[in-house]
Amino acid sequence: MLVHPQIDPVAISVGPLSVHWYGLMYLLGFTLFILLGRYRIKHNPHSVFTYETLDDALFYGMLGVILGGRLGHVLFYQFGYYLEHPLQIFAIWEGGMSFHGGFLGVIIAMSLVARKHQLKWLSVTDFIAPLVPLGLGAGRIGNFINAELWGRPTDAPWGMVFPYVDELPRHPSQLYQFALEGIVFFIFIWIYSAKPRPTGAVSGMFLIGYGVLRSFAEFYREPEDGFMGVLTLGVTMGQWLSIPMILTGIAVLIWANRQATSHPSPQTNNPHKRKKR
Repeated sequence: MLVHPQIDPVAISVGPLSVHWYGLMYLLGFTLFILLGRYRIKHNPHSVFTYETLDDALFYGMLGVILGGRLGHVLFYQFGYYLEHPLQIFAIWEGGMSFHGGFLGVIIAMSLVARKHQLKWLSVTDFIAPLVPLGLGAGRIGNFINAELWGRPTDAPWGMVFPYVDELPRHPSQLYQFALEGIVFFIFIWIYSAKPRPTGAVSGMFLIGYGVLRSFAEFYREPEDGFMGVLTLGVTMGQWLSIPMILTGIAVLIWANRQATSHPSPQTNNPHKRKKR
C-alpha cells in the first residue's frame, strides 16, 4: 500500500506572492504546445499554419482552456458548492478545471483563429489536436500534486491512501489519466497525424480517442459530489460528456473520408506533385 506524498501545492513563495504547482503544470502544457507546434511547422513546409498563426492559437487557446475549463467545472460538477461560495470560482490555483468545458472553450477559440487567418476551421483543429495531449497529461500531474480527483477504493497492491480523504487505499486515477490521456494518447494521435489525412480526420480521431480513454479512466476515478455523481445506469458525468465526443468524432471521421473520396485533392492524383512533397 502506498501513501500520497502530500506535496505542498505551493511551488515557490516570495513574500505575499505564491506560485502553485497546478499553475506551473498549465504553463508547462502551454510551453509544450508552442514547441510541438513549431516543430510541426518547421518539418512541414506545406502546413496551413505559420508561426504567427500558432502564436494566435496559443493566446486564444489559453483563454479558452482557462475560462471554459473553469466554467465547465462549475456548471458540470460542483454547481451547488459554487452557488454558495461564488468567490471560489476565481480560485483556479486550487484546482478544479473541466476538460470538457475547456474543450468547448478551445473550439470557440479556434473558430476565432480560423476566421482571423482565413483558414478552414477543421484545418486549424487538425493542426492543434496532436499538440494537446501532453498538456492534458501535465494537468493530471497537477491534480495528483493537489491530491484531487482521487480514485475509487481498491485492494490492488499499488492502491494509494490519500490522508486528506480517508484511510482507504484508492486507485491513483490521476496517474492513470496522465498515462492514458497524456502519454498514450499523444503517441497515438501524433503518429496518426504524421501521414496525410483528409481534412477533419485528425480532429475526428482526437474526439474518439479522448472520449474512449476518458470513459475507461472513469471506472477507476471516484465520482465527485454534485453533478459528478454516478448517474443513470451507473454512468458518471465524465462518461456522459464523453459520449457526444465519441459520436461526433465518428461522424466527422466518416464525413472526412467521404469528402476525400468524392473530392480528391490535386496532390493525390498528380504523381509529380507527390514526388515534390
